[in-house]
Amino acid sequence: MTNQMVSRLEDKSLFLEREFNAPRGLVFAAFSQAEHLKHWWGPRGWSLPVCHVDFRKGGVWHYCMKCEDKSQGEFYGMEAWGKAVYSELTPPESIIYTDYFCDEEGHVAEDLPATLVTLTFTETDSGTKVICRSDYETADELQKVLDMGMLQGITETWDKLVEHLDSASSNS
Repeated sequence: MTNQMVSRLEDKSLFLEREFNAPRGLVFAAFSQAEHLKHWWGPRGWSLPVCHVDFRKGGVWHYCMKCEDKSQGEFYGMEAWGKAVYSELTPPESIIYTDYFCDEEGHVAEDLPATLVTLTFTETDSGTKVICRSDYETADELQKVLDMGMLQGITETWDKLVEHLDSASSNS
C-alpha cells in the first residue's frame, strides 16, 4: 500500500513526502532515467514527448510536457517546457538540481521562479520514502507556483509514478 503525499510549507520552501512500494534503486531510477520519466512525469492528461536526460553533475534534463486531454479545455495542446540542471548526485540516496521554466531551446524564462529541488530516497520496511524539498528565492515566488496549480500537478504526477513503479516492478 502506497501512502498519500504529505505536504507542508515553511516560509519559502515546500516539502513533499510520499512512500512508494518499490525498491530504492527502482525509485531512484524512475527519477533519473529518461526511459522511466517519460512514462510518469507530468499531471494527468499530459505526456512527455521530449525528455533528454544527461544525468551527471552539471548535466541537464530538458523536457516538454504536453496536454493530450481534450477535457482539459484551454490547456489541450499546451506545451510546458522545463530544464533541470543537476548540482549534486548521490545514487541511490539523493538528487539536487535547479529546475527552471524554459523554452524549446532551453532558454530560461526569467519571469518565472526557479526552484532548488532536493530529493532524498530512504529505504523503509515497505519500500522507499521520497522527500522532495523545493526552495524558492522568496515566499512570493513559492506562492506564484502554488497559484499556477503546482501542488495538484505534482500530486497527480506522483500518482502516475505509483502506477509506473507497479508496472515496472511486475515487468522485472
